Amino acid sequence: QVQLVESGGRLVQTGGSLRLSCVVSGGTFSSYVMGWFRRTPGKQREFVAAIGRNGSSIYYGNSVRGRFTISRDNTKNTLYLQMSALKPEDTAVYHCAAELTASPTLNPDNYIWGQGTQVTVSS
Repeated sequence: QVQLVESGGRLVQTGGSLRLSCVVSGGTFSSYVMGWFRRTPGKQREFVAAIGRNGSSIYYGNSVRGRFTISRDNTKNTLYLQMSALKPEDTAVYHCAAELTASPTLNPDNYIWGQGTQVTVSS
């Protein structure tokens, strides 16, 4: 069973930057499409970004495009999310997620999720 452990979330000021990491174990990392989703209280899960198995296909949610960058290192079984120009509305629990498929579906129900890491952006 694949396991995902996120880290890097913390309190940051508006306009600041942050990098999240996700280490994957229990599976062949390069076989998984990887993604980031976020969840806020009272709101649905929101797609943030996804990256194909070899990193060649990348997708972003509209609210983060141009500010966030997703990447992966298949030699380290690690997924990253570089976040910049952070806004208070980016405050959420960020979840790393893995999908065993050839191409990203962007459907959160198709992914295995990690526990999440809290990002709080102060105004």
